[in-house]
Amino acid sequence: MARIMVGLSGGVDSSVAAALLQEQGHEVVGGYMKNWINDEGIAGDCPWEQDVEDAHAVAKHLGIEFRVIDLVDHYRERIVDYLLAGYRDGITPNPDVFCNREMKFGVFLDYALSQGFEAVGTGHYARRRELADGSAVILRGADPNKDQSYFLAMMKPEQVQRARFPVGELLKTQVRDEARRFGLPTAEKKDSQGICFIGNIKMNDFLTHYVKDDPGEIVDLEGRVLGTHRGLHLFTLGQRKGHGVASPRDGMAYVVVRKEPESKRLVVAYEDQEGSGLYSSTCLVGSLSWMNGARHGVLDAQPRYRAKSERVTVVAEGDRLRVNFQRPQRALTPGQVCAFYDGGQLLGGGVFEVIEA
Repeated sequence: MARIMVGLSGGVDSSVAAALLQEQGHEVVGGYMKNWINDEGIAGDCPWEQDVEDAHAVAKHLGIEFRVIDLVDHYRERIVDYLLAGYRDGITPNPDVFCNREMKFGVFLDYALSQGFEAVGTGHYARRRELADGSAVILRGADPNKDQSYFLAMMKPEQVQRARFPVGELLKTQVRDEARRFGLPTAEKKDSQGICFIGNIKMNDFLTHYVKDDPGEIVDLEGRVLGTHRGLHLFTLGQRKGHGVASPRDGMAYVVVRKEPESKRLVVAYEDQEGSGLYSSTCLVGSLSWMNGARHGVLDAQPRYRAKSERVTVVAEGDRLRVNFQRPQRALTPGQVCAFYDGGQLLGGGVFEVIEA
């Protein structure tokens, strides 16, 4: 049995994770990661105070120690600054993936280890398995509709070694049933949405608060001006709504197909318009992170959360990978994370850097 600190977020998943680990005989302590308090008045709901109360209520119900760990400065440095810098540079970062590596299994794990804990437990829908050689791997969660292994793709081997994902063995409906069985105060609490640890704040509202408007033209593939925008950082490739340009063709909306930082132009086209560049088969992926050694050849790749895995051929090019998809992919986006799998086993991931035809 191990001494485990569980990241209690105030939600049902982490609450059940704590209860299951305690039931298995582990010594469990709950820790709320205080990462964001929205003291700058950004529009939206940042319910951290309620979440702390709910997490504390769960710990009290289970009879375990509860701590609030202030990681606000670390979060701003490792996640918020990374997020804002990416958008200012014209890419679309993925804060949720890096939040897991840098916060939950970064500074939070470091804190836990410094306090004598052996592992950190979370409410992720993913499974962890130990191999005969003592190393550990991550598998997709048992619930295909809730699988969150994609968000763990950038974790390091030593982080996987210290991670515990007890609810990953269950379906979401079973997690709710377990919460009721344990009598947890969060059993009926709705799942939270939004940016990792920030709450129900829309990304555009968050970016508008921190990134100055940098207006430019909205053009079609021929360069005809169709409108104006407030800043390229407010758009992402493949976006169908919110650009404000009405299509003259019934049932065919304009889609964002390119951002041109130098000219500040936002390029839109129809979904299947020839030459739009919306669909790509080849890309370069960098900032690689592998859990059990680098892999090449034929793998499965998941280009975004909720996307299906696709067969790819992977070839090393220096410290990056050239990834060739067997089928063209829609709106591969610089800054987003590509997760690599071997069947149901997560191998690692990297960041899209260059998208080719």
